[in-house]
Amino acid sequence: MDNLSLTVEQIEEFNEQGFLVVDDVFSMEEVEALRRATESEAIMERLNQGGHATKAVHLLEITTLDPIFLNLARDPKILDLLVPLIGPNIQLQHSKLATKPPTKGKGTFAWHQDLAFFPHTNSSVLAVMVMLDDATPENGCMQMVRGSHKLGYLNHSVDGFFTAECQESRYWEDESRVAQITPKTGGISIHNGLTLHGSPANLSGKPRRGIVFEYRADDAYQISDTIWKDTGLLMCGRRGEVVRCEPGLIRLPKQDPESEFYTGHVFGGAFNQNGELVDEADYYRD
Repeated sequence: MDNLSLTVEQIEEFNEQGFLVVDDVFSMEEVEALRRATESEAIMERLNQGGHATKAVHLLEITTLDPIFLNLARDPKILDLLVPLIGPNIQLQHSKLATKPPTKGKGTFAWHQDLAFFPHTNSSVLAVMVMLDDATPENGCMQMVRGSHKLGYLNHSVDGFFTAECQESRYWEDESRVAQITPKTGGISIHNGLTLHGSPANLSGKPRRGIVFEYRADDAYQISDTIWKDTGLLMCGRRGEVVRCEPGLIRLPKQDPESEFYTGHVFGGAFNQNGELVDEADYYRD
């Protein structure tokens, strides 16, 4: 289908609310091809290891597991929607397959801001979720707090250590501010990296799957957390080789050395912005 473009009203909605839903981006034929790829032996083995039958699983570096996912990340049908939001020069920060288990009552994901995990020098960072199934309140669709991207970085720490969930519940306890994010199969959601969001359990008895790409403006420099294999891949435009810094304070996600997620670096290893897939020669091309 033809590439889409955002209207002035949609851009204003994203800037005001911190999120946007766009349906009918991909055809059912394209979705079926993506579904088949997620059901490959290699991917299913990893999902099984992650316990996807009983809990939500985020299978990272999905672009490295099948070319169809890297092609999807670079698809103009997505990127053309992002240029009005974060500019023409866009990198990939990470990719993943996000699954909700079919087991009823499982698959909750705590309220959080994406950028609390991997803070950047500016907030021109956003996530796109390509739905392989309809997202509904029954199957645990994402919920987002309207306008929360304007609050800056919220507290995700307890006793000085990062907890992977926001500690400021007053924002989502106000139900009038919470929106249900329900793109249809083949549709996408877009949200700012500071938008507060989470998702409840899946009550449908059916799986809920989506491909997630975290994109960043080329001038957004990561200052903490993990560099993945596909971090820093240029999706469109060119490398400006500059860093833009927004004023404000950022709480770094200090890792607990006793945690199972400890990487050996108290603030992660983000000193190098490029993952293994990035061709360093790009920096020497005119």
